[in-house]
Amino acid sequence: MKKMNIPLIGILLILSIVVCPILYFAVGPTLDETQLEVLKTLSIIAACSAAYCFIVGEATGNNSQMDKLWSLLPIAYTWVIAVQGGMSARLVVMAVLATLWGARLTMNFARKGAYKLKFWEGEEDYRWAILRSKPPFHKRWVWMLFDLFFISIYQNALVLMTTFPALVAMKSDKPFGWLDAVAAALMLGFIIWETVADEQQWRFQTRKWALIKEGEKLAELPDPYNKGFNTTGLWGRSRHPNYFAEQSIWICFYLFTIAAGIGILNWSVIGALLLVVLFQGSSSLAEEISGGKYPEYEKYCQNVPRFFPGKKYGN
Repeated sequence: MKKMNIPLIGILLILSIVVCPILYFAVGPTLDETQLEVLKTLSIIAACSAAYCFIVGEATGNNSQMDKLWSLLPIAYTWVIAVQGGMSARLVVMAVLATLWGARLTMNFARKGAYKLKFWEGEEDYRWAILRSKPPFHKRWVWMLFDLFFISIYQNALVLMTTFPALVAMKSDKPFGWLDAVAAALMLGFIIWETVADEQQWRFQTRKWALIKEGEKLAELPDPYNKGFNTTGLWGRSRHPNYFAEQSIWICFYLFTIAAGIGILNWSVIGALLLVVLFQGSSSLAEEISGGKYPEYEKYCQNVPRFFPGKKYGN
């Protein structure tokens, strides 16, 4: 079972610090005064969010503060851009799609108990506790630095960067066209795909734990619940169909810049690229955890693609 590569985090930070400026100056486009003012506003929001996530995360020991904001911030960012960009058809469509994506993801996280009236509370993503238990983070100060630079600063910067295509598209005079429609249709399709994947996983896990709470042992559960992990529906053709859709959504978001006439390659692609790299690490951690709990999971990994759908498991 392939384990998560901790140094990958350092690579992510280097990419975000070095590659984005290089792309900006090498391939453009440069931002005009209005776009720079909007970027300043968005950066202030991101900085405040990072400070909140770090302070509250350290004070409460709940490191899912950024997880709660992950689906909300892009909605705010894209609507700020749309309003400042004159509410052009392209920007409005991009903002609406980001809102649909965010609303769906927020609802999915909410039903897991992530949001409470006491906003600093709520269910923490189980992976943070597992990561904290790993040897590199046994020293409290090491985890604190990780919380500051990766969880709080880097993830906030990444979320901001995923919305850069909307910022770049602000200066386009090209009207909404067929490529915009294709990008919108694809993005909507992947939002639906992710919704279906999350719903299938929710139903599977809910039923599995209901059976276990009734006193049945995992190995004695009916198929497919006795495996412990989901191999039905989209999960039978992809180990992470939700991650596949999530990466595809933001790649489609970048397509709007091509439709806006900015060019096939421009610096706003950095958000989508870094998201792809992030999900390599995130999926490796998830598989390391599952592989340690379920005997058949390694076989599943050997026969089912990590992201892109393939042949159905068991066929």
